[in-house]
Amino acid sequence: MMKNSITALMAAVSMVALASSASAFEYNPYVGLSYNYSDVNTKGIGGAYNPEFNSGTISLGTSYNKYFGTELFYQISDNYAKSYSDIKLGSRFQAYGLDLYGYLPMGCDQVFSLLGTVGVAEYQFKHKMMINGFDRESVKDKGIGWRAGLGAQYSINENWDIRAVARYVNFNQLDGLDHMMEYTAGIKYNF
Repeated sequence: MMKNSITALMAAVSMVALASSASAFEYNPYVGLSYNYSDVNTKGIGGAYNPEFNSGTISLGTSYNKYFGTELFYQISDNYAKSYSDIKLGSRFQAYGLDLYGYLPMGCDQVFSLLGTVGVAEYQFKHKMMINGFDRESVKDKGIGWRAGLGAQYSINENWDIRAVARYVNFNQLDGLDHMMEYTAGIKYNF
């Protein structure tokens, strides 16, 4: 009997806590654009070819309160090329995925926030090799990238935010690619 009373009391307290926290959730959608610099580390190539990319990202997200949000994104890079006497190597990529964001508002006005992010994305790389000007090999490779990052965000006003994020991406099932460091600067418009 006592055990059932404790269980019922715990269930009631949980329901009250859930009901009060439900009112704290808001749906605040936003759209974002960002510039990214990415430095890829390869494996098994002897470190000679480590591509660096400039890319752009468009994102669609929502913040549920001042501490938590989610974001869908699409990213596309420029072409990176490196030449070795008669051989020219080139790469580019695109990615799409989902990131979860956690925010820590700072100060009295809470216009500045530290942020942490984790996510997953599918990365699609295209590698090309040319020998003496002739296309010898084009390889498409895709796999999963596990993402984690830290950054900061500043709210200019209720509609506009700017943010910067440093992110580590660990590749899974991508031939010759191990991981990537990515540095992002962008702007968000909140609806």
